[in-house]
Amino acid sequence: MSDTASLYQMQDAMAADGYIRVPGATMFDRLDIAEPDWAGFAQSWNDLGPDLYMADGGRYRRRRHAVFALDRDGFTRKPHQPHYQSRDYNPLNGDVQRWFDPVAPETVAGPVMQAILAFCADSFDPARTGQWHVELHQFRIEAKPGELGRPTPEGMHRDGVDRVMVMLVERRNVREGVTRIGAPDGTPLGEFTLTDPADTMLIDDHRILHGVTEIHPLDPERPAWRDALVVTFAAR
Repeated sequence: MSDTASLYQMQDAMAADGYIRVPGATMFDRLDIAEPDWAGFAQSWNDLGPDLYMADGGRYRRRRHAVFALDRDGFTRKPHQPHYQSRDYNPLNGDVQRWFDPVAPETVAGPVMQAILAFCADSFDPARTGQWHVELHQFRIEAKPGELGRPTPEGMHRDGVDRVMVMLVERRNVREGVTRIGAPDGTPLGEFTLTDPADTMLIDDHRILHGVTEIHPLDPERPAWRDALVVTFAAR
């Protein structure tokens, strides 16, 4: 499948269904990611700070955050700022300005993140006609004895943006973590599990609710986590 053909097919699928899944092998091919580059990219998830804003009292989530503007001239990183969602979209942690450690400059500048950002732009605004507020989130959800990992503790939700990309980076010693898709009225539309590095989902946030079930350690004596990258696009 050529890059052009796959891009058209993804756009058609998004228009028809409101979301698409892209296997990791296809993403590696499309992004032309070299294995050493991916290894360095994934390694950056080992240096995420704790999320101290969890209203459920959990300490199972680590993250970093960055904000960009995107227009016809490309991506421009904005000064570091808090992440904010209203309670309309995040009933657990909404209506709070949440400050997280910034994504490291070398992670953003690396070839993998640059390829991912370009892929998102190609997928969500191929003609580069819009102006977008783009947020990038590195997440690690940890599963520990006595505390399960909850990738989406707010449950099935929208993010309150226009488009969302979710990419699995690594699953280590975990089971479950099933992605569930639903219509805005809550009607289930399907479920699947992102299992392989670079398995990716693109979402029309106006049309699709999404959530991920709890993760559990396969071996409770060993560290267990689910690493993911989330990139959101909101029109400005």
